[in-house]
Amino acid sequence: MSEPIRLLLADDQALVRGALAALLELETDLDVVAEVGRGDEVVVAAREHRVDVCLLDIEMPGMDGIEVAAALRSELPDTRSLIVTTFGRPGYLRRAIDAGASGFVVKDTPASQLADAVRRVRHGLRVIDPMLATESLTSGDNPLTPRETEVLRAALSGATVATIAARVHLSAGTVRNHLSSAIGKTGTSTRAEAAMVARDHGWI
Repeated sequence: MSEPIRLLLADDQALVRGALAALLELETDLDVVAEVGRGDEVVVAAREHRVDVCLLDIEMPGMDGIEVAAALRSELPDTRSLIVTTFGRPGYLRRAIDAGASGFVVKDTPASQLADAVRRVRHGLRVIDPMLATESLTSGDNPLTPRETEVLRAALSGATVATIAARVHLSAGTVRNHLSSAIGKTGTSTRAEAAMVARDHGWI
């Protein structure tokens, strides 16, 4: 009999981690060997516990799941990553796959399907929630430039132009130009609306 697939669960909600672990441990060929609550703890724990597949939430402190997927691809290329998230946004899917994630499913995926997704990812296949795949194809590419994305991400908190400028190391005038361009591209009328639209599409 082959060795069980060694799993790491990364989610900042302990209850969610516990529920996922309990479901996955029911499968005889899956073994949850590590759990972390922060994105910046994943690579170290994955290396220490010789993890085969990391199940990653997107929104975590330290590093988000997409950044973690990129770090895993760079530092532990034999360790696969599977995004398991509440936030089924098409833009997130594209960014996750670009970052090196092998799969992307939502948290209400039935346990048997999640276990099967883990197995497929472990064997080098790609697993993507079919509804999200369809939405991603129909929603189009992210129209924002990297700088516009950075500025809008900073604007999500409701920060002033001066604060955003200091945070992203640009002049206030340049920040205003980026915000104006982003507002136009998102079809909104304020930077707060533009930031929310970009967030809801998974662009930031």
